[in-house]
Amino acid sequence: MSAAALRPLSVGEILDVAFGLYRRHFATLGVIVMLCSGVPLLVNLYLQAAGGMLQQPLLGVLYVVLLVVLNSIGTAATTFVVSESYLGREVGPHDALRRAMPFVGRLIVTSLLFTLVAGLGLLLLIVPGIILFCGLVISTQAIVLEGAPGATAALGRSWSLTRGARGRIFGLMLVVAALIYIPMMALGFVAAIFAPSMVEAGAGGTTANVVLAAVAGLVSMLVMPFFYCALTVAYYDLRVRKEAFDLEVLASTLQPQAA
Repeated sequence: MSAAALRPLSVGEILDVAFGLYRRHFATLGVIVMLCSGVPLLVNLYLQAAGGMLQQPLLGVLYVVLLVVLNSIGTAATTFVVSESYLGREVGPHDALRRAMPFVGRLIVTSLLFTLVAGLGLLLLIVPGIILFCGLVISTQAIVLEGAPGATAALGRSWSLTRGARGRIFGLMLVVAALIYIPMMALGFVAAIFAPSMVEAGAGGTTANVVLAAVAGLVSMLVMPFFYCALTVAYYDLRVRKEAFDLEVLASTLQPQAA
């Protein structure tokens, strides 16, 4: 996107731009997702086939560690791809993954703190929990795109950036959640129909669990990158509205090149 195209966007426009970025970089995002989510998925499938976490606790711990670390790398790499494209530049999966590596530790700590704060808010009082969620949801972008030095700095930056816009963020998250979880709900409906049939046909409960976990994992890998597309576009929209980021980018493009 050119500097001139950076402007305040409505919720519908954010979704439209996010869909465009998702379609344009489907192959690149697919490579990142396959590398970062495919390995935990395979481990989970083996875990399900072996009887679950209670039967294989060490494998269960390995699965959780791989899931947390690789998902953090995938989140950062996806954010880089979307951000660079939105600003009119391109980055491939290899470079995006390489650039994502230094942020893993901060992203894990920030994710845990975000989950704790927002989860407690939702548990105690629904409305404050929603406000906390919408106020802190841009923390990943604060780390990856601005280099926030730690979890508290990232959460504080997100809280500041979303001030006065949390209602719009809530509306955006509702639509994105619907777009993501409708396929999940459809999958659950299909599972409720066919899983008993698989068991009755002699496939066994374990085989049914493996098949369902595989389908759920593949659907998640397909739809989750769109979530980070929408969040990254929303992040830049907030910066344009509150910090004149569009003028900052335009000024940088107009600066005379050194001889």
